[in-house]
Amino acid sequence: MTPRISQISSLLVLAGLFVVTIAFADAGDASHLSGLYRVLGKTEIGSQTHLRLQLQLANHGSRDLQIERITFWHSPHRPGGRPLACSLLVHPGSSANTTQEVVMPSAEYRLWAQGARLKLLVAVDEPGGRKATELVRLDPISSREKN
Repeated sequence: MTPRISQISSLLVLAGLFVVTIAFADAGDASHLSGLYRVLGKTEIGSQTHLRLQLQLANHGSRDLQIERITFWHSPHRPGGRPLACSLLVHPGSSANTTQEVVMPSAEYRLWAQGARLKLLVAVDEPGGRKATELVRLDPISSREKN
């Protein structure tokens, strides 16, 4: 992908997130997700880091959330990777677990391992067939080992 196409794609993702954020600001019944993670495996391949992550998403809202896609949101300079299919039902007041594989540039992984926050852009099905997204900050399940 050429740098110009990559920049345009990033701008389109940011514009979409902005529009969705405004929609959530207007919605009184917006869901409230939080997330935890644990690194189950890590492999360095060239300039890429391949991670296997256990994710735990908690629903603090008052209705079921059907999660259909997640996108790892690495940094402001690289807003998101490839969306991953994730069929996960999270009931109100409870949490659900999933394991996902993610690839990120090794330089970004090092920033993340030093304390930068990893985030998820979560796509949810809402009642009435509406689609919504929510940006969820991930916190460690247990203290991370320095890699």
